[in-house]
Amino acid sequence: QVQLSESGGGSVQPGGTLKLSCAVSGITIGSNYMAWFRQAPGKEREGVAVIDETGITFYHGSVKDRFTISRDNAKNTLYLQMNSLKPDDTAMYYCAADTRKRTTSVALTGIGGYWLYSYWGQGTQVTVSS
Repeated sequence: QVQLSESGGGSVQPGGTLKLSCAVSGITIGSNYMAWFRQAPGKEREGVAVIDETGITFYHGSVKDRFTISRDNAKNTLYLQMNSLKPDDTAMYYCAADTRKRTTSVALTGIGGYWLYSYWGQGTQVTVSS
């Protein structure tokens, strides 16, 4: 019954901006680790950003200071604001939920591997090119 649905992807030029959304049902996002992953052709799925139950965030080094993960608990929706996009950001972007009960913040754990996340959306494509 848990469903995650991404939207907001598209094609932009380098330096452009996109905001991705992930509408979630079946779980309360404010009670779970919520993350964005991405996967480009021929590459492994890569953690982009995560927000834990307390609102602490962690970012992959390649997107830090450019991307912002956030949530709207009232709407049960996760967001990824992406600024200053680069061609290397081109990938399918997925939102994911880790429902494990834990107290350690993501400042210490990082995003973690994709295998730790139980629920996934279908993905939304982001393409950055001239």
